[in-house]
Amino acid sequence: MTTSDQGPIVQSALLRSELLRLRKEKGMTQEQVARTLEWSPSKLIRVEGGKNSITRTDLQALLRLYDVTSESRHERMQALARGAREPAWWNAYRGEFDDAFLTFVGYSAGAAFIRHFHGTVIPGLLQTERYAEVLSTGVVSSQKQAMGVKLRMQRQRELAKRTHAPRQNYILDEAVIRRHVGIKADPAIMPEQLRHVADSAEQDEMLTVRVVPFSAGAHLGIHGPFTVLEFDGDLNDVLYLEGRRGNSALITGDDERIAEYRDNFETLLDDALPPEESVALIRQAAEDLMA
Repeated sequence: MTTSDQGPIVQSALLRSELLRLRKEKGMTQEQVARTLEWSPSKLIRVEGGKNSITRTDLQALLRLYDVTSESRHERMQALARGAREPAWWNAYRGEFDDAFLTFVGYSAGAAFIRHFHGTVIPGLLQTERYAEVLSTGVVSSQKQAMGVKLRMQRQRELAKRTHAPRQNYILDEAVIRRHVGIKADPAIMPEQLRHVADSAEQDEMLTVRVVPFSAGAHLGIHGPFTVLEFDGDLNDVLYLEGRRGNSALITGDDERIAEYRDNFETLLDDALPPEESVALIRQAAEDLMA
């Protein structure tokens, strides 16, 4: 994967992760590094914490201090630093959406593997424009609705532009495909949406959709939708717990909940129908809604 594929949030995280690892391998504290380079301790804290970008000169100074001599490694890390300074396309939505959600958008834009479960609606990266529009009608203002639809559609387009597309694995509760979203506006909206999901799953080898049938009974997904993001490079998984009205949570680092939800996803796969049967059920649900 080229660094430009990953976006500034992921490139910044990869750079910070490597700089932190190099410092610890050197056996130095932040204070010792700052004193050696005649920096203020807060400068290094902000760099390692992602609060400040890092200049080419400062990065070279750190790499020299950490005894990094490989030219290719210098070039790769400078490329990460440049990428981290690039403007993010999702910045256009600042002020319209929660910062944690937009950070999640940034992480997902550079993920190598997206694992997502939803129990009530079609995931945003699989939504058609008409489904997305009707889903938020009456819930938010017309301006917020338009921005939400625009963001979802742009997320899909940006992922499609990547040189190396991420693997996407979605698990849906059967309730998602049975609820006739949009029936009051146009009964065709939901069947069209379901056919879009089925077509995408059949045509894109990097995308899998599985359905947990009603016959599976209670399952680990009933507590709410979640996404686990996995990355190329030395970067921990990221967990996003989707809530309502600002109650969502973005979880990074070594938080034990990330491993817990990764395991939950695998357990849900055991409850779900195989991919071919899932697609067949989705197509049948589309036919049932048209009856």
